Formats: sequence, structure tokens, C-alpha cells
Amino acid sequence: MKPKQIPGVPIHKKGGFHDTESTKQYNALVINTKFNILKERFFTINKWKDYCGSASADFKHFDSSGQWVERIPKKGDFIRIGIPGPGTKEAEGYDWVEIVNISHRDTDNSESFLMMCRPSKVPNRLKGYIAHFYSSAATSNIMIVREGDSLKVGIYGRNERPNFNTGFIDKIRNFFISLGGMFGFGKMQWKLLADGLLNFE
Repeated sequence: MKPKQIPGVPIHKKGGFHDTESTKQYNALVINTKFNILKERFFTINKWKDYCGSASADFKHFDSSGQWVERIPKKGDFIRIGIPGPGTKEAEGYDWVEIVNISHRDTDNSESFLMMCRPSKVPNRLKGYIAHFYSSAATSNIMIVREGDSLKVGIYGRNERPNFNTGFIDKIRNFFISLGGMFGFGKMQWKLLADGLLNFE
């Protein structure tokens, strides 16, 4: 199976990939209201775990200087991820990504927001390694879409390769977590997020 071609999502070249999606249908009377709720959830990173349940990774939003914030994310911000299982020694048990782009598309029949994240160092640290199990070539692309009578959350991983540019202990950890990601364990975590953001019950 080949990765989907999604506008704004990088072309897949090497390593693992995944296309993780969740979709719900609504009638025309409520679709815009539901999309507004989805937008609010999408832009409230600190609450993502609340929508996904206890089995989910924990997501926290930080600004470009490494300060925890509670606001709409913007390019240059960071997300600290606490995944179930052993964390990085480099980042005291966490993985970090930088928000490298946020884009918005709006047409007569559809509207979408896309947040592109890339593995990063711990923010505001001059020295150190990429604090993530994937290398800096990887991206996680999180998208919400309103199209016709449906809402969709899509998470698209591209160019996912183990991060070996780090300390010895983290090299071993990154290899095994990356291997798990390539066998679908990472996709299970993203599926929790996609389903959770769309669960309005």
C-alpha cells in the first residue's frame, strides 16, 4: 500500500509511513457547529489526552522559548509528548516535536487545517540531540477537514526512520520504538487521537 498524496503533506521518500484517519457524517444543519467544536479541540493541544483516554500519549504545548502555554499554536511552537513506555534519556522521559507549519484551506465545499510537526531538540537548549525516536527527516501531519456532510481527522506520518544521532541508551530505545511504529503500534496511538478528537458524545 502506498502513502496517500495529501496537499501540504511532504512526499514520502524513505522509512516507514502511516495514514491514520477517522471520519463522521453529519447533516447540513449541524456540520458547521460540529466543525467549530473540532477546530477548538484541534487547537487545544494540552487537552488532547482528555479526548483520547488514559491509554493515549500525553501532549503538552510549549512556546519557542520552552515555556508551557495554553493558547492557539503557531509555527515555531513545540509539543512535548509522553508516550506509554520508556522515554528518552535526552529529554528526561519525553519526546519533542516542533510545529514547523500550520496551513488553512477554504473552498466552497470544504475547509481544512493542517499542522506539520517534526522531531526536535528540547526547546531553548543550545546543545543536545534530537529528543525523539524518529530522525529529523520524519514528519507527523495532523489535519482536520470539513467536506460536504463529513468531518475527518487525518494523521499522516512520513519518512519515519529511527533517530540514531543520540546517546547509546537512546539509540537502543529509539530503535525498538521505531520498529514498533513500523509494525503499527504508533498508528494505534494516532488512531486514539483521531477518534478522540471526533468523539463529541
